[in-house]
Amino acid sequence: MKTLLTFCCFIALTFSAAAQSGEWIELFNGENLDGWKISENSQSFQVEDGVIKVAGPRGHAFYNGDVANHDFNNFEVIAEVKTMPGANSGIFIHTQYQEDGWPNVGYEIQVNQSHGDWRKTGSVYSFQDVRDVYVEDGEWYTEHIIVQGDIVTVKINGETVNVYDQSKDENRKDGLGTKKVDHGTIALQAHDPKSVIYYKSVKVKLLPD
Repeated sequence: MKTLLTFCCFIALTFSAAAQSGEWIELFNGENLDGWKISENSQSFQVEDGVIKVAGPRGHAFYNGDVANHDFNNFEVIAEVKTMPGANSGIFIHTQYQEDGWPNVGYEIQVNQSHGDWRKTGSVYSFQDVRDVYVEDGEWYTEHIIVQGDIVTVKINGETVNVYDQSKDENRKDGLGTKKVDHGTIALQAHDPKSVIYYKSVKVKLLPD
């Protein structure tokens, strides 16, 4: 028991040191969804051949693990993603666990190449949207989100496609509500039963406050 406790403490300190040094930390272990908490329809998230397959009714997989106690402020996240034709998903930032419905806290960064929704991959959903499509369904690509202060930057395969500055959003002078950059975890979205999406890596890097 003492040996096990020592090992667990070592792992925790390793996570902490890596996070403090600004290194990339993988949140998906490639085997199961340990460290993730799924809302509504758990069957919509499965691990197949070392990859998270998202397919099924609406649900969200919230990161609930040890890295930064799943509470990020300034940080980066890079996901390796593949969408199938007609698929819709999203990566939520600065959110929190919610048992059902679309998350009310934080921003959704859109994942969508060919779904009917005109808001495409890279959109800060409904706040600053992207109409252009930068990748094809069926191919792996990287979606890189950088959150620094009031600014959210989205890169697709290394190309910057969106820079949203919350402080300069003239439509939000009367109050931000809960859809804002603040702090919180990330979440992956299962949008609908016809959408099939794959995530094979989700990495974070903490940035200085």
